Amino acid sequence: METRLKFSAVVITKNAEAKIRNCLESIRWADEVVVIDGFSTDSTVGICKEYGVKVVQRKFEGFDKERNVGVEHASGDWILQLDADEVVSESMRQAVEKVLEGSGRYNAYKFRRQNFFLGRAMKHGGWYHYSAHFFRKGKAHYEGSIHETLIVDGEMGILEAAVEHYPFDSISEFIERQNRYTNLQSQRILDDLGVKDERFIRKSILKRMRKVFWKVYVKKKGFLEGLHGLVFTILFMWVEFIKWAKYWELVRKTRSRKLEHEEKLAE
Repeated sequence: METRLKFSAVVITKNAEAKIRNCLESIRWADEVVVIDGFSTDSTVGICKEYGVKVVQRKFEGFDKERNVGVEHASGDWILQLDADEVVSESMRQAVEKVLEGSGRYNAYKFRRQNFFLGRAMKHGGWYHYSAHFFRKGKAHYEGSIHETLIVDGEMGILEAAVEHYPFDSISEFIERQNRYTNLQSQRILDDLGVKDERFIRKSILKRMRKVFWKVYVKKKGFLEGLHGLVFTILFMWVEFIKWAKYWELVRKTRSRKLEHEEKLAE
């Protein structure tokens, strides 16, 4: 008779006092919960300690590093990576338990991520997508500081169960969060592409905003979500605009510093 394998949940947090409790409630059944916290200044850590979970605080160095550190501190045979604004549904819990009861040939699974926008469960527009964050320890790791990717040693299966995602409760919260993310993203563009001219930047802004609208609202039928779908689409078009506008700002600053350096050398 096979023995149930040990299961660890790893949660990434930073000033998540408004949402972390719902997340932790949904994983009370886990054998172990590890929280990787980016030195929250609110009551996030205190709430985590109420639940008796392991809390590791560290300076943020990229999402891949945060998740990999979580794996290092987890002792389970299988690991589910979560964000503080995610909730494990009952169907997902049952799917995980089934995996823990048998060996199987897969070393990782992708599962559904059910996004909620202002109270609406989004089914179209690419917002009911697969997410790969459940894997056997020692058989996978993350790469990518912003949009981290799970690299798996072996095969990946599919679980048709969902983790519910509540990314923001208001449009103001969305804008505040994306303002932070686009700082990282614009710097990454500069690191990858270097200094490009304004014609390239202008074309990139327009092209990427059009691409988001076509892909999300038209191709993936975001329009079926009514006004929720339209607003959500435009918000993500705005993210592309802000990301590339900040890149343009960084380019201008880089050129200015270079010019100042050349002028000093010429003196």
